[in-house]
Amino acid sequence: MGISLSKGQRVSLEKIAPGLEAAMVGLGWDVKKVDTGVDFDLDASVFMLGDNEKILSDSHFIFYNNTKSPDSKHSVEYLGDNLTGAGDGDDEVVLVNLKNIPADVQKLVFVVTIHDADQRSQNFGQVHNAFIRLVDVKNKKEVLRYDLTEDYSIETALIVAELYLKGGEWRMNAVGAGYQGGLQALLNRYSA
Repeated sequence: MGISLSKGQRVSLEKIAPGLEAAMVGLGWDVKKVDTGVDFDLDASVFMLGDNEKILSDSHFIFYNNTKSPDSKHSVEYLGDNLTGAGDGDDEVVLVNLKNIPADVQKLVFVVTIHDADQRSQNFGQVHNAFIRLVDVKNKKEVLRYDLTEDYSIETALIVAELYLKGGEWRMNAVGAGYQGGLQALLNRYSA
């Protein structure tokens, strides 16, 4: 098992996993035993930002309808939408090839939102055991993990973590920031 991060903690990937080239970023969660009349559909997404903290283009927003980054090597790839979150382990996975990320991308922001949260009267207070973990693709070992422990009782969108460049090396920041307004709130924040 890798390093366990706490909210706000930042680590250098080069220091904890020297030579890391590609990572599987797994996001997982469980739904508490509540009955809202409909299933929970949580969605992972990735915003690929430039140095101005804004998304570089619409195609730099990686999610279930745009599964690969626009660069020729597809350095970021979303592997599929889990509509229920059922089962143990990673519910949704994103592959990130750190060596192939284009130079204009300075940060990857990993978010989870609840699909149709307002219409379904759902929020992250009804979700527990949420986590993000980073696994080295080569050796299949977990490098780090961040378990979200707060009760986000009114939030419908979460910025879970960020991968960002600093001094030429990739770092991870355990963010854990909740937002009301679902995915649209995050699109508003990161759109140019």
